[in-house]
Amino acid sequence: MAHALSLAEHAQQQNEVPIGAVIIRDDIILGEGWNQPILSHDPTAHAEIQALRSACTNSSNYRLAGATLYVTLEPCIMCAGAIIHARIDRVVFAAKEPKTGAGGSCFDIFNTQQLNHYVHCEHGILADQSSALLQQFFQARR
Repeated sequence: MAHALSLAEHAQQQNEVPIGAVIIRDDIILGEGWNQPILSHDPTAHAEIQALRSACTNSSNYRLAGATLYVTLEPCIMCAGAIIHARIDRVVFAAKEPKTGAGGSCFDIFNTQQLNHYVHCEHGILADQSSALLQQFFQARR
C-alpha cells in the first residue's frame, strides 16, 4: 500500500486526484497506475484501470487470477466491474469513499451474488495517510 500511496503522490504532482494502485501476484508487481483522466482526456483512466492495463500487458493475459490489487481509495463501480472481469482475487483499499465506493461503502459490487466472480475485499491499511492526501489536494483546489 505504501507504493500505491507514492503513486497517488505522483498523480497529485500532475494535478490529478491523488489515487494510486498496484497489482501484485506471487510477491511480484504486475502493474501499477495512478489517476490520469484529466491529463489523458479519458474518463476511464482511473488508477485501478491504469494498473489493470499495465498488469494485463505485462502478464500477456486479460485475466489476473491470484492477484491482489492495492489502491489508496475504494474503487468506483466502473473499476469494480473491471476488477471482476480481470478475475482479481483480492482488493485492499486504504480509504473508504462514501459517495461512490463500490467495495461496501455505497455499493457492494464485489459481494453481488448474481456475478460469476467473487473478490475478497479489505480496507483500512494507510487509510489516514490516503485520506489526508485527498483532503490536502481538494483544499488546495478550493
